[in-house]
Amino acid sequence: MRAQTVVAVVAFAAGLLVAGGVLASSVVTVVLPRGVRSRIGRFVFVSMRLALKVRIRSKTSYETRDRVLALYGPLSLLLLLGSWVAGLFAGYTAMLWAVGVHPLRYAFTMSGGSLTTLGLRTPHSLPQICLAISEAVFGLAELALLITFLPNIYSDYHRRERAVTKLKTDAGTPPVGATILIRLHNLERLDARTDVWVRWTDWFVEVEDSQSAFPVLALFRSPTPALSWVTAAGAVLDGASLAASCLDAPRDYEAELCIRTGYICLRRVAALFNLPYDDDPRPDDPIAVTQDEFDEVWQQMADAGIAMKPRAQAWKDFAGWRVNYDEPLIRLATLTEAPLAPWSSDRGLVDGRDLTFIERIRR
Repeated sequence: MRAQTVVAVVAFAAGLLVAGGVLASSVVTVVLPRGVRSRIGRFVFVSMRLALKVRIRSKTSYETRDRVLALYGPLSLLLLLGSWVAGLFAGYTAMLWAVGVHPLRYAFTMSGGSLTTLGLRTPHSLPQICLAISEAVFGLAELALLITFLPNIYSDYHRRERAVTKLKTDAGTPPVGATILIRLHNLERLDARTDVWVRWTDWFVEVEDSQSAFPVLALFRSPTPALSWVTAAGAVLDGASLAASCLDAPRDYEAELCIRTGYICLRRVAALFNLPYDDDPRPDDPIAVTQDEFDEVWQQMADAGIAMKPRAQAWKDFAGWRVNYDEPLIRLATLTEAPLAPWSSDRGLVDGRDLTFIERIRR
């Protein structure tokens, strides 16, 4: 008799732990407005990433990799929601068995009936009734979270991607920062660059807010394989940095504010995935863009007829701006396996301190 009691207590405690863990995971993921990761979430995302890596291990073309990785965010999200339901179901099955619903098949049936509110079996004792009611309440709560969670995710996603798609007009495909300035100059509207910086400052604020609340959004790929929110951010920040450092014009405050807002956003998202970066770089620290590459772009802008500052000073100023977002930009491009774009996803790692995706998620 004592052994049976001990087994029942252990089963109830284990079921309570599982159900409580599921509820805690759903609350911190959906309700809490900040990027707090749970053990269940880490397990789901790591498992899905490993499964997709096996699928694309022998594939070499970017198109194939993009097609497979496009499934990663949505499938992981649906698997996470399914894990919550399954965990709640399993936890209450154990607790119902522990309070006398025997055999285990009856506990299984009663738990399923309570979770789905079908009422397949009737509880008899007060503990059984309390468990059945609480499971039904939590099951409905999970359903309500599901109904609100997915629309919020996709609403934020579509707002982010609309701006990324519009950038094709300003920066081309793949997006290039200097192209923004050259095209505006050719249209005799170089002064309109301030509107671009203001618009993207707002975009960076929205991205930081949405992806801090739902970090999985960072892993949702753009509808068009050639586009990415990371390379778009890099092109805009490079364009603003070129404007602030190269143009022979009054100080561009909007560009400087855009750069600051942008690197704060990228650093925040990078921190959510434990990506290492220097949060207080020196203006003369090395960056991934070489001076020869900068000189080539400076010359392209000068050849287009844009009034430019002296090249040597412009390079120092550009490097001083770029160093603020250089490393988090490149690491996010590596994390998301972004499409090839100049000065972002085509760069190597800055210092070799890269962590595998699995290590980033687990830490």
